Amino acid sequence: MEFRRLLDIVGSEPLFETGLLLAGNVDPNHVRRQLSRWTTAGKLIQLRRGLYALAPPYRKVAPHPFLIANRMVRGSYVSLQAALAYYGMIPEYVPLVTSVTTDRPATLETALGRYTFRHIRQSLLYGYQLLDVGNGQQVYIASPEKAILDQVYLEPEGDDLNYLRGLRLQNLELLDLNRLQEFAVNANSPKLRRTADTVSQIAEEKAEYETLPASTP
Repeated sequence: MEFRRLLDIVGSEPLFETGLLLAGNVDPNHVRRQLSRWTTAGKLIQLRRGLYALAPPYRKVAPHPFLIANRMVRGSYVSLQAALAYYGMIPEYVPLVTSVTTDRPATLETALGRYTFRHIRQSLLYGYQLLDVGNGQQVYIASPEKAILDQVYLEPEGDDLNYLRGLRLQNLELLDLNRLQEFAVNANSPKLRRTADTVSQIAEEKAEYETLPASTP
């Protein structure tokens, strides 16, 4: 296979897997050797075994970090502070993409960034949605309510009031407080139920403060 043929097959896809090239009458070993050569030559970026992105001179669409995270570990979704920052619910920029998975925890270094995967139990794998993050790239990301609960679940003493205030949550009008309570109940976790109550209290306090009339000098 020639490289221009690969470009034709991949087209505008930001990421592709080896299986995309194995349809029809092809020699799998030859394809894998070609991929290895193109990676060494700097034409491809290998993210994990079998997952590639075209290098910048050749790609038409840059892969979104959240898409990379989804594809690095199948069945995962972006959550915790990465999701909260995406929604504008915390003031900090978060360069590290953190996802949750029922697989083993891992931190993976790639040429396109660093990706962390935190383990949660199967019964907590809910509360995420498929969103378009630009250029037609659709990713699985926790809802704002679930991102908060995942953050607390994976943080020792994360339900402590000082810790929750330390997150400096903002734009709390984006939260569906009923859904937050529902997710906490579904988790069957006293820690998360306490968190839902505390976050609801913080949201109500902020809403009341913002409706106070401005003081006159």
